[in-house]
Amino acid sequence: MNLSGLGLFHTIIGVSAIAAAVIGFIRYGKINLAMLSGKVYFYATLITSVTALGISKHGGFNAGHVFSLFIIVLIVVAYFLFSSKKENRKAAYFENFLLSFSFFLSLVPTVNETFTRVPIGHPLAKDIKDPVIGQTLLVLFILFIAVSVLQFLKQRKLNKKAVLLKAEENPDGF
Repeated sequence: MNLSGLGLFHTIIGVSAIAAAVIGFIRYGKINLAMLSGKVYFYATLITSVTALGISKHGGFNAGHVFSLFIIVLIVVAYFLFSSKKENRKAAYFENFLLSFSFFLSLVPTVNETFTRVPIGHPLAKDIKDPVIGQTLLVLFILFIAVSVLQFLKQRKLNKKAVLLKAEENPDGF
């Protein structure tokens, strides 16, 4: 597979980020920054994205580096929304979307790198233009859209419930 030390570290941390995200989706329906899985996702994704900037299969700055920088922006903005949303229930919609989108974007180079390397000696794809990569990314994109819609609906339900609870606590509106 010919991974450098940085590449191996990047891969191990990246796999932990993916595992944490999957655990979060299964347990909470989202990447929940308040929970351990969400914290692991955030920090592992940050480390993976930063280490990706030091890796280049083709030499120089490339599309993978742009993905990494964009993912960093997405997770940092999501963290900011998470940290400051105490009274702003609408921020949760954006936080959920940004984290899910960062996860989807993380899967683009993951699928490409995995499919062009595994199984060793006879990889599933020759290069990024191989149809199996495009088909896999299409399925993942459809799943991302479906999950985003479900998260939106769940968040809307939670927000309505919070408004009702607040109204019950303050029936006079004070």
